[in-house]
Amino acid sequence: MIAISVLTFLIFLVLISFCLFAVIIGLPGTWLMILFAALLEWTDSWLLPGAQNPVFGWKFFLIFVLLAGFGEALEFFAGLLGAKKFGASTQGMIGALVGGLAGAVFGVGIPIPIIGSIIGALVGTFAGALIGEMAATDLDANQVVKPATGATLGKILGILSKFPISFLVWMILISRLFYSAFMTGE
Repeated sequence: MIAISVLTFLIFLVLISFCLFAVIIGLPGTWLMILFAALLEWTDSWLLPGAQNPVFGWKFFLIFVLLAGFGEALEFFAGLLGAKKFGASTQGMIGALVGGLAGAVFGVGIPIPIIGSIIGALVGTFAGALIGEMAATDLDANQVVKPATGATLGKILGILSKFPISFLVWMILISRLFYSAFMTGE
């Protein structure tokens, strides 16, 4: 039974660690961690129907969802505020959002793991804001660089503000699984 606990713990640790790194590249890694925790909870009750205590329980899932939602709000509003602070229009902010997502996806093709997606997300955010600003205003390319730069800085601040929350969810998940697997004697 201890071998199954160790194997489960290690697999879960690897999966949610990848999810934590996904947050850095702008993907919904915190939500993926919660999904993996839910799958673990479901398979635990399915494989061990007589188990008295769930690994996480609904209170932990409520905490995870609240933390993940707060992290998403921080990332979203930091990006908006950065763009707005530097004078971006609504179209520039939408362009930054779409460009950042597209850049993160296409950045996977850059042959530097994880860093490629970050570079892609930042370049995409800048380009999307630039295109959005040029489409929305009569400004020339030199004048729309400032809002595009603000959108990019906002994206960086958004990622930096979301990561500690994702790391907190990661720590809670790991510590709770460790306790459940090795400290409860089940």
